[in-house]
Amino acid sequence: MRKHFLHIIKNLVTAIVVTLFFSCNNDFNEVQKVGVLQNQPIGEAENIDLKYTEVKEDTVRLLANLLSPKMLDYSNRNFAFNEFPDGVVLYVYDDKKNKTTITSDYAIVYSETDIIDLRGNVQIASHQRDTLFTEQLYYNQKLEWLFTNEPWLYGSLHGVGFDSDKDFKKFQMLEMGGDYQFDN
Repeated sequence: MRKHFLHIIKNLVTAIVVTLFFSCNNDFNEVQKVGVLQNQPIGEAENIDLKYTEVKEDTVRLLANLLSPKMLDYSNRNFAFNEFPDGVVLYVYDDKKNKTTITSDYAIVYSETDIIDLRGNVQIASHQRDTLFTEQLYYNQKLEWLFTNEPWLYGSLHGVGFDSDKDFKKFQMLEMGGDYQFDN
């Protein structure tokens, strides 16, 4: 009787194992698709025309206007960001409504750190027609500070790498060249 009972248990265990083995049939292609979906943007927008305004005492003032053909939203990532693969044009207005134009071929904005990474033909043109040219520029929105380690050209000045506040009043050049005038 004991032999018969062990034989039934062995058959039962074998049947359960075989059933479990054949019921788990994950297709490798389906598993790969899950990984791909996690790397896709959560949102996509085309022909962006974003206006950033400020309201004070019933007066609306335009602070900035962002234009871009395409934006990809990766806020589903652990380190969230927005990507502008086809470039940006950004108009920034000061208190006197003077316009500064910033352009680049590519941009990425990191949400957590408030860092903007501009790449490819980066230009910043002030209302006074002063223009900065470089291939890559970072802007820290919290500190209102911009910097690069790439070669740059600003008027008759040129160099490799600089740090500056947004108004170019505290401008620090790393490697520099060009024509300078000093007040005595």
